Amino acid sequence: MAGKKSYDRQLRSIGQSLEAQRINVFELSAQGNGYVIKGEPDKETSLLATLRNWQRRLRSEGIDSSLTFTSYDIDELDRQGRSHRSKTNRLPDFHSLPNTLRMVGSYLESKQAELIELRKRELSFSILSRSKFGHPEFEEKSLGSFYDLFVQLHSKRSSSAKS
Repeated sequence: MAGKKSYDRQLRSIGQSLEAQRINVFELSAQGNGYVIKGEPDKETSLLATLRNWQRRLRSEGIDSSLTFTSYDIDELDRQGRSHRSKTNRLPDFHSLPNTLRMVGSYLESKQAELIELRKRELSFSILSRSKFGHPEFEEKSLGSFYDLFVQLHSKRSSSAKS
């Protein structure tokens, strides 16, 4: 169940990749030891970006496709992301995608729940999970509802870094 996975680490790593690709609104499904994500990059307003998007559509790249992250991919993303997370003693950006997904992962772990599906919208999440007793649970959560957990996580990390 959830004890086998580190959702906070996995989802944070996926968030770093999605953020780099400018994908902010998406659907994530757990599949085996990996995840499948369906979403499109945020639209850019420049003429060059519009031309790039048009060329991608002509070549059928990315627009209607999904991304797959295996456990190997997630480990590699985590390794690459460590350099970005090396700055201690500063409060991370609450609204960054990696941090919001990390909070969702920590929330799932605190409930000992297994992630089935996650839908991310601009300021909210829909979470379908399986409880530690095996029952499905569906929740709609606003991004703001995770703020206290965010502060708790940062405090815990700051105190363990000082030790």
